[in-house]
Amino acid sequence: MNSLRTPLYELSADLKARFTEFAGWSMPVQYSGIKQEHQAVRTAAGMFDISHMGKFFLRGQGVLSALQKLVPSDLSRLTPGEAQYTVLLNPQGGIIDDLIIYDQGTDADGTERVAIIVNAATTAKDKAWMVEHLPSEIAFDDVSRDRVLIAVQGPEAVAQLQRLTAEDLSQVGRFGHCEGTVLEQPAFLARTGYTGEDGFEVMISPAGGQTLWQTLLENGVTPCGLGARDTLRLEAAMALYGQDITDETTPLEAGLKWLVHLDGAGDFVGRDVLEKQSTEGVARRLVGLQMEGRNIARHDYPVGQDGKAIGIVTSGTLSPTLGYPIALAYVPANLAKIGQSLSVEIRGKTYPAQVVKKPFYKRQVS
Repeated sequence: MNSLRTPLYELSADLKARFTEFAGWSMPVQYSGIKQEHQAVRTAAGMFDISHMGKFFLRGQGVLSALQKLVPSDLSRLTPGEAQYTVLLNPQGGIIDDLIIYDQGTDADGTERVAIIVNAATTAKDKAWMVEHLPSEIAFDDVSRDRVLIAVQGPEAVAQLQRLTAEDLSQVGRFGHCEGTVLEQPAFLARTGYTGEDGFEVMISPAGGQTLWQTLLENGVTPCGLGARDTLRLEAAMALYGQDITDETTPLEAGLKWLVHLDGAGDFVGRDVLEKQSTEGVARRLVGLQMEGRNIARHDYPVGQDGKAIGIVTSGTLSPTLGYPIALAYVPANLAKIGQSLSVEIRGKTYPAQVVKKPFYKRQVS
């Protein structure tokens, strides 16, 4: 089976990008190098082809109230132009996927418009789950293959994008969004991202996306691949679906308590499990680890204490920004306190690690 290619594939190939297979797509893993791309996002501006992600548009009466039954976050808090990062839950309280729900407002006839961005690997699963549980009268438009999605991230990202649009991006707050034009092409612009930096994600037609990519490149924005995307998101302690969060982890175990609004979300799939965990506590928690020396904890490495395996690493890397190894891991709740000494087994040997506060990196807001 041939891998899928985004409309920007050839432009990345022209830049001699290295590609990798990801969720059925052939995606650039790096261009100039992960460290250089990572640094560009932390200090200037980088751009990512994330067109492989799932993109849904929903229309109808009561779309948000219907979606409310599938997520633990109170969607009634949203106003047009705002978005909510949240999770789809199964009946066991496990995470089907993490996603962003964008409230696009209500038309004069009462039709609500909502956009949803989901992970590439779970697009089909998410769509099937939503279609199964949403009222049939809600129109569900899957434009995953029909739109380019480009993330422009970094301290200079907004200024770079502002040059190409008539929209006043300074008026779009964090997790805000708007519809407008970019290079005179209709576009959906959201002040969201997966890097820990400021920036926008731009959804646009394939032709418009190709022009936008080329223009940003000519203006000095660094093309970045999945490698830098992973190191950036890990420094910001942002969860990766399939590793840090799965169908078998609940948001309370994964440190996503801030997404669970038991007082306002009403009845939703998995609520009984989260209510019980909220009252009785969880058995394990996802924590941040800092390794001593240059020993890197990788996915699935055992976490131990006093020579006994007590947990598992879900993500790990050598932080380009901080200069030392960092990781996320599930450990027993009683060992999740900041400062707790643990160990990680790396190729048969154990190395010291300490539980530290998340996120590992937080951008300075001027």
